[in-house]
Amino acid sequence: MNDASRFRDAGTDKRTAHEVPDTPQTRAPAYTLAFADEDFLCRDELRPVRLQLELLKPELLMEEHGIRSTVVLFGGARIPEPAKKDTARTQTLAELSAFYDEARSFARLMTERSLASGGTEDVIVTGGGPGVMEAGNRGAADAGGHSIGLNIVLPHEQAPNEYVTPDLCFNFHYFAIRKMHFLMRARAIAVFPGGFGTLDEMFESLTLIQTGRMQKVPFLLFGKAFWEKIINWEALKDAGTISPEDIELFKFVDSAEEAIAAIDSWEGAGEKRGAIPGR
Repeated sequence: MNDASRFRDAGTDKRTAHEVPDTPQTRAPAYTLAFADEDFLCRDELRPVRLQLELLKPELLMEEHGIRSTVVLFGGARIPEPAKKDTARTQTLAELSAFYDEARSFARLMTERSLASGGTEDVIVTGGGPGVMEAGNRGAADAGGHSIGLNIVLPHEQAPNEYVTPDLCFNFHYFAIRKMHFLMRARAIAVFPGGFGTLDEMFESLTLIQTGRMQKVPFLLFGKAFWEKIINWEALKDAGTISPEDIELFKFVDSAEEAIAAIDSWEGAGEKRGAIPGR
């Protein structure tokens, strides 16, 4: 018997709290149990508690499901599957629809490998939404495996796709905590074409590795032509704002098979950078 089992559990009190006599005192908001009082929990002063809860809830549930490591897929919500590319907002998005299939294939192949070793390692995790995220969860489902979706409350575009494993579909208020859950178990990171959200996730992840705050992992940018068009990596190096070694933190790939080969041959995975140039 553990210490907690000697005391009346909080859930029982929450379920039976309404059984008290109906009086002005028991109807008052002050009388509501603190942990059952949604208005109280949403007060600005409770932000530290909410941050802790958003960190703890997915952590506990993933532990209960035996998730030990993940493969992260970042990518644009607006990239359609090829069969629906006629609905794309621009011709470029229609052309980028090929990466929906590559994300789906990559997730399927990685999930097949994961299932062969028990299904607790290298589990696919995405932002849980449409586009590339949907493709990643869909590929895991194609292989008969489970996958994680880290959704976030947004005014548009962000609702869980139908392929996320329901028991591993989480919803967040805080971007920062969501990003922590993306990376806490990451064994590899695959970044597909996308917009501001994808760029934010990519650069924050690279910064953590560059500064030695996170272990090196295979870091794959799908679509060399896309990434070299929108980011002048060589200009950053030539300006001295990043070091020549920083260009080696990631690799360009164009297919799922190429990505898996890069993961299998990645040098230095699991290590942390020691001396950070220029720091």
